[in-house]
Amino acid sequence: MMIKAVTIFLVGMAILAMFGKLRLPYIGRVSLKKPVKCKSCGRYLLSSDPCSCGKG
Repeated sequence: MMIKAVTIFLVGMAILAMFGKLRLPYIGRVSLKKPVKCKSCGRYLLSSDPCSCGKG
């Protein structure tokens, strides 16, 4: 009974992996913006708020 459950689980995971491979090429087409850094200290800015260093 345990071997049957493990086999069904592995077959299910293989099917999910095949669907994931089919969708993977479409993910590469999405373009992301470059991360913005503070000009004085070099920290990444996560929102539109000014940097906490107070200079940028």
